Formats: sequence, structure tokens, C-alpha cells
Amino acid sequence: MPSAFHCLRPSLKLKRKRKPKRRGSNHPKKTSESTTLAADDAAGGGDASFDLKSSASASTASAGGRGGGGCLVQPLGNLLLAAARRANLRDSGLGALRPLPDDLILDVLGLLPARDLGALSAASKAFYVISSHDPLWRAIVLADLGGDFAFAGSWRATYIAAASGRAHCPPRALDIKGFYSDYLFQSWLCANMEMRTEWLDRDTIDRRRGLSLEKFIAEYEEPNWPVLLEGCLDTWPALQKWTREYLLQVSAGKEFAVGPVSMPLDRYFLYADNVQEERPLYLFDAKFADKVPEMGSDYEVPVYFQEDLFKVLGEERPDHRWIIIGPAGSGSSFHVDPNSTSAWNAVIKGAKKWVMFPPEVPPPGVHPSADGAEVTSPVSIMEWFMNFYGACRTWEKRPIECVCRAGDIVFVPNGWWHLVINLEESIAITQNYVSRRNLLNVLDFLKRPNANELVSGTKDRVNLHDKFRYAIDAAYPGTISQLEVEAQQKAAARKKKAAFWDSAADANTGGFKFSF
Repeated sequence: MPSAFHCLRPSLKLKRKRKPKRRGSNHPKKTSESTTLAADDAAGGGDASFDLKSSASASTASAGGRGGGGCLVQPLGNLLLAAARRANLRDSGLGALRPLPDDLILDVLGLLPARDLGALSAASKAFYVISSHDPLWRAIVLADLGGDFAFAGSWRATYIAAASGRAHCPPRALDIKGFYSDYLFQSWLCANMEMRTEWLDRDTIDRRRGLSLEKFIAEYEEPNWPVLLEGCLDTWPALQKWTREYLLQVSAGKEFAVGPVSMPLDRYFLYADNVQEERPLYLFDAKFADKVPEMGSDYEVPVYFQEDLFKVLGEERPDHRWIIIGPAGSGSSFHVDPNSTSAWNAVIKGAKKWVMFPPEVPPPGVHPSADGAEVTSPVSIMEWFMNFYGACRTWEKRPIECVCRAGDIVFVPNGWWHLVINLEESIAITQNYVSRRNLLNVLDFLKRPNANELVSGTKDRVNLHDKFRYAIDAAYPGTISQLEVEAQQKAAARKKKAAFWDSAADANTGGFKFSF
């Protein structure tokens, strides 16, 4: 069978040598029934409200992405509902590996180097389809090339272009039909599906403009409740200046953190303009203001968040501010902000969909470990919306939701679960901070027994609690003791109030009585 890998040069020198360990393939861990049904619907069998970005027929998917050509995957329901009897190319082409589920096969293929994966694609049409699964090639590109690549429409095409030196000669694709797999189709479906109207319509967050600092503290920060603040960025130069051209100019020669690698902005923008995948890479850089001082001077911390007690640590403070850039579909799956801090997120360009749950309510489909060190959740944001968003409608404690647009700020209280997805190319600034309202929570978090696993953004995780407490006592003597006394008084008041209402019900008669 013809293969694009005949052009690979054996003498290709890679920037980094991959470690001989298992490499994840970034594919979903589980395909639920609702995802399978959604795939069948998108393939033309049902719900017309699923909008796909591609103008091509939704009943087929290119396993190689935009640059992968005609390696087609269809949902299994298409085979079951076909008018004429046909065999699944998958079963006839995998030989002895046929009984293995697709996720296990992808795990095995994720251990192969690029040349072996390319050679396997010539074994049969079925192996061509599976070995062209683009998340496999994404892992190879990022491990072998780091950020030194020019995205060529798909990760497979990107690697071949880098290895062969033929940047303008995309690999020839084979037109293969008759391969059916819900598992492989799901990745394509999540990459090509638009956000549904009912996922965007709910807006349950408080929106405030011109809020005083005192009211912000009393109504939102003290109760630990989210709010969207409008009009806070009107004086930021970034709101007008941060075009692509400006950012490319001031950041020339600098690289930014993008997923597990670093790359300059021009390469990231090339990637963002051409990518269409389930989990696009996200530019998330904590040192942007040090690398490009002009960017740090183009914004200022809003008055609501200027009390940041982590400042007392000086250069030893954990990472606390980031620039975030990403294409439509990129974002952050459900998580809680690090070190029990609160946060604010300001959108400079674009729009973001937010879904937030209070600390005591883990989102559906999200399963944190008992010690909080690990979280099991759906692989992609779109997968969560497809499989779990509908469950929120019947919950007593429903999520706080909103769409945050350019010029708006979302306040994220400490401990709140939140998911964010970019609805269009977006640029944002986010910062985590510690105020007096949250100081005791942060100190308790930093001294947990497994602090070496939980604390992030600093090299000295184990000793951060002692350093922070000592610095607070030195800079603000008596503050911690005063806050501890106030916390005890509030706890006693809540306990007294609860005891009063417990005694107000007569256990014998079920009636109401006063107990004083």
C-alpha cells in the first residue's frame, strides 16, 4: 500500500529525544451511550441541533485531520442502519488484534516511534485508519520537535513535513471507506461540533457595574460567591492595543508556554488558524510580563483585587498571573484554582463560556480523589457538554453560568469548580490572589499532609506554609490571630442559630414551639 513515509529521511535530527515511557494518545477514556447517540445524530440520524464546523458530510470523519486526507471513519450506527449489508473494514483489517477495543489499540500504538507508526499504516487499510489518528501524531510532534514546528493542518502532516523537509508538499491521502468506530468518530465529532444553543443560553451569574469595593467584599468575596464585573477594563491600554500585530511586534524573539512546550507567538497563531481538534493547545504563560514588560504595563489590577497577601513572599511567591490565548474550542476543563486562592479572569479579546459549581458540589462526570490530589474527568470540554451538561438541569444546586465578553471580568471564589471554553479566538489575563477574607483557607491548605502534591507554582512546596505565615506575621502583626478569633465567633453564631431552630420543632407533636 502506498505510504507517505517513504520520503522520511533517516538522518532527521530531533531537538529532544523521547523517553522510553508510555505516551498518552489524548483520546477519550470512555465512550458513553449518550456520546454514541450524539455521534449517530450528527451523522444524519437524528438531532438537527448539532452544528458541525465542517461543510462536509457529518457522516464521515478524517482520522488524519485537515491534512490527513480521505481516511474516513463513520459511527458504528451507520453500519447497523445501512440498507445494504456490508462488513466493517476494521474487523477484516486488524487480523488477530480484532478483539481488542479501539482505546487499547491506541494505547499500544502510542508506544511506537514515528517511523514504526508510519510503517504500520502500510499493513492494511484498517491500520492506515487507526495509525492516522491525529492525537497519536500530536504526542509524537510535541515530544520529538517541542515547539519547533510549523503546523501543517494536522499533526501527522506536520511531522511528515518536518521529517521530510517538504513543508509545502502535504502527504498523499488514501480514500478509504467502510471503517466504523464510535470511539474514533467521537474525537472528530468533539472537534467539529459547535456549541449548542441551549448550552449558551443560560446566564445565571450576577452582573454588576460600578460596584463599590465595600459592596464587592460584603456581597461576593466574603460569602465566596461568583460575580461578573462589567466596565472594569475601560482604562486598560491592552483593550485597544492587543491586536495580533502589536503582540507579535513587542514579543519578537520571545517564546511562551503552550501546553507542554514553548513557542513564539507567530508559530502559535499559525497553529491556531489551522487547527481543528478535540483539545486545542492553549497558550498559558506565567512569565509573560517578565519576558515582555510592555505587556505587563498594559493592564492594572482592578481595585477589588489589589489586596494580595502573597506579595509578602516577594520572589518566592507561587505563580499568580498568566496571559491566556487560544482559538475557538480551546479552554480549561473542570478544576479548582491552585493553593485555595481566589481568582479573577479578564477578557481582552473574544468571548468565553463559564460553568461553575460551588466547592461542595463536584460537577457531574468529575470525580476528585479523597485527598484532592487527583481528578478524573472527561477528556475534552465538548465531551462533558455532550454527556453531562444535561444532568445539571435536575440538580438542586445548579451551576452558575455566563458568557464573558471583551471588557468583562469574572470573579472566581476559592474552591469553586469551573470550566471555561473559548467561543472564538480569545485573549485574557487571569490572576490568583489571597485577601484577608481567604487567608485562613490558604494557610490551612498549605499545611495539609500531602502539600508536596497539592501545592503548585513554587519549587518549595513543603515549606511554603511556614514561610508565608512568618512573612504575614512580620508584615501584618496580629492579623492571623484576629482572623482566627473572628472565624471562631462566626462559627459559634452559626452553631447557636442552628441549635435554636432545632429546638423549635416539637419531636412529639411535630408542631412548632418557642423554646425561651
